[in-house]
Amino acid sequence: MVEKLIGDGRAEALAKLDGWREVSGRDAIKKTFRFVDFNAAWAFMNRVALRAEKLDHHPEWFNVYGTVEITLSTHDCDGLSQRDIALAAFIDGLGVPS
Repeated sequence: MVEKLIGDGRAEALAKLDGWREVSGRDAIKKTFRFVDFNAAWAFMNRVALRAEKLDHHPEWFNVYGTVEITLSTHDCDGLSQRDIALAAFIDGLGVPS
């Protein structure tokens, strides 16, 4: 069973992330990335997809040309979990512009 992040544990986990914001009206986090062109955005999405598959935790995302918007939430607990934090931290570690 996946546990929803709440209280101090949630606040501490979110504080370690770079630029992710909570989604209004939903227990999720979101971040937008901007790239020079579609190929750069697609390459980034491929890197994230490979890690997401390994983690068995897949993002919601939206892509138009050089912009990628990623929303993370865990359906198993209907909210934010450590799985989302782990994937967000990996994405932050890629060092891409946001």
